[in-house]
Amino acid sequence: MSKNSEKDQLKDRLEQLRCHFTWKLLIEDVEIADLENRVFDEIEFLDTKFNVVTQNLLAYVKHLKGQNKEALQSLNQAEDLFQTKHAGQSEVRRLVTWGNYAWLYYHTGRLEEAQIYLDKVESTCKKFASPSCYSVESPDMDCEEGWALLKCGRMNYERAKACFEKALEVEPENPEFNTGYAIAVSRLDGFSKASEMGEAFCLHTLKRAIELNPEDAYIKALLALKLQDIGQEAEGEKYIEEALRSTSSQTYVFRFAGKFYRRKGSVDKALRFLKMALRATPSSAFLYHQVGLCYKAQMIQIKRANNWKPKGRDKENIHRLVQMAICEFEKALKLKPTYYEVYPNLAEMYAELGHHKEAEDIFQKVLSMGIFHDHLHQYIHFRYGQFQEFHRKSEVDAVIHYLKAINKEKLFTSNESLSALEKLVLRKLRRNEADIESLSILGFVYKLKGEMGEALECYERALRLAAGSGNSEGRVP
Repeated sequence: MSKNSEKDQLKDRLEQLRCHFTWKLLIEDVEIADLENRVFDEIEFLDTKFNVVTQNLLAYVKHLKGQNKEALQSLNQAEDLFQTKHAGQSEVRRLVTWGNYAWLYYHTGRLEEAQIYLDKVESTCKKFASPSCYSVESPDMDCEEGWALLKCGRMNYERAKACFEKALEVEPENPEFNTGYAIAVSRLDGFSKASEMGEAFCLHTLKRAIELNPEDAYIKALLALKLQDIGQEAEGEKYIEEALRSTSSQTYVFRFAGKFYRRKGSVDKALRFLKMALRATPSSAFLYHQVGLCYKAQMIQIKRANNWKPKGRDKENIHRLVQMAICEFEKALKLKPTYYEVYPNLAEMYAELGHHKEAEDIFQKVLSMGIFHDHLHQYIHFRYGQFQEFHRKSEVDAVIHYLKAINKEKLFTSNESLSALEKLVLRKLRRNEADIESLSILGFVYKLKGEMGEALECYERALRLAAGSGNSEGRVP
């Protein structure tokens, strides 16, 4: 048999494995450095029973960077961890590490060693009476795949959730499966601006995970943020305080506590927690974004205290805080160029300085990036609409982007965009009550809010005006 034919047959067998090389993890090239930083941080600071999972992912990331020698070292650590700390776990889980070994040896041309690990996988599959020579249907394997997907970013969250769901169908009381599922549901809920039913389900999954993992401070902090999201801030603060009393995953708890207290308005307290977390994990894009948001909040506090017309020392402090926020947002984007939520905040800070050209360039950059999630499209168009309305003073362009921020084909819409659009068109109608386009848009807003009587009245007025003037601009959106 020729060398090429042997290699092709080997690859056919490798593709039947269940491991990082076959799970089709969606990772953009520009995200690899940030993913590696996050994996290092988790290995160092996240108290988890699942470190083998993280070492396997680190090996795959190292391979993506062309660092195959370092990748093998990570797989060696994964094997050592399994043997010393996870010997009681199902042997099925070792198939992921062995599959990664086989693929890594294949990519480095060490075909005999790749075959050794394929043989190990095949032997274990026979032991579990698997119909496949190179894979096993097992909730533990579904869980392994779920963790890998969950750690690789937002484009993978739906599939991660499905993996944990599948595992839970077999073992509904498993603490690890419930933890993974709760984290996946929580992240998806945050991205989709879920309905009240979705929020209630998210709370249920987090509380269930805590019930099965009562010492898990990370999950308690996540639950605190979710309770804050739905207006139960006092209840959420109890969980944050409980998580802070624990030493488990302390750096991550500090991160979430910083976000919680920033949103509560306790900005100085938030900054203390965020800076403690930054000392431990100085490569966290999340933390730089949160610190920047704190400086932005302090800037707004000064403006509000001065009735939005600061002078003298207050004006100087605002300028200083804006510059500090810009610095933090730029650090976040340098670490993670696909951190889409940061771009509007950075643009807004440049606009605060009167640097409209820089702000416009930032918005154009993020709008051209091919964003995956609907809610991010909505958010960025909403923020761009605000920029057009309040900084550029362009009501026409503001209306265009507020409309783009309203997703008509989903069950959710951006309430902020609807409110902003309604205020803007009402203001235009106070100046000119015969503005047909504004009447039509107002009717559309009322329709989305479910106020059908008011919507119909606006549409009828717009149609009467259009008929009376012969103006074709009275089309209803």
